[in-house]
Amino acid sequence: MPKIVAIGGGELKDLDTLLIDNEIVKLTGKKHPKALFIPTGSGDSEGYWQTFQKVYGEKLGCRTDVLYLIRENPSRREIGEKIFSSDLIYVGGGNTLRLLKKWREKGMDEILKKAYEKNIVLSGLSAGAICWFNYGTSDSIKYKKHPKKLSRLKCLGLIHAVLSPHHIREPHRKTELIKIMKRTSGTGIALDDNCAIEIVDGWYRLICSKKNAGAHKCYYKNGKLHYEPIEVKKEFGLLAELTGK
Repeated sequence: MPKIVAIGGGELKDLDTLLIDNEIVKLTGKKHPKALFIPTGSGDSEGYWQTFQKVYGEKLGCRTDVLYLIRENPSRREIGEKIFSSDLIYVGGGNTLRLLKKWREKGMDEILKKAYEKNIVLSGLSAGAICWFNYGTSDSIKYKKHPKKLSRLKCLGLIHAVLSPHHIREPHRKTELIKIMKRTSGTGIALDDNCAIEIVDGWYRLICSKKNAGAHKCYYKNGKLHYEPIEVKKEFGLLAELTGK
């Protein structure tokens, strides 16, 4: 069963998303799964990797490894070996544009699509959540005249929707997502920090690690804007109903 957990934001080092992280580990079905951390978006931050080791290794009992694409220059074969030997992949946050460019340069986008087909759990936060969808909203490109403007970035396309993170923390993201959806077919998903969408074999649910966190669905139908809350519940719902109109 293909499995993705996309987290809208939160501080891993402060254990903000621990409830979500625990669910990611559970999805592997293993007591001590091998967890691969990919910190491309942060420029291969060593501190971020150390944080991942503490949370996923020491606290959640995973066997942890890291895949550097900027500090090191692994071959496509070496990348595939690391990814396909893992039980879960966690992509860190950071600059989404840098992440996607480097992945495509290394052929890692295609490798990760194969990992999805092999039912390896795919997860991540912010840029690491955006990457799995058709498109993501991002501040990776800076506009001098419009510093809060967001760009629409084409991502891996495993989930047919637009993902937009950090909505509870950065109110301008709602306005920017609405603008982007006006020229984008399909549905946008606005995720708050400390909220994740868990997708398993065509079914979904929200997981929130803090009170007041949640998500909204954004789309246009017959020229009319719809911006609706997504219900938080334990049961899974059909993903096609969420991404449809």
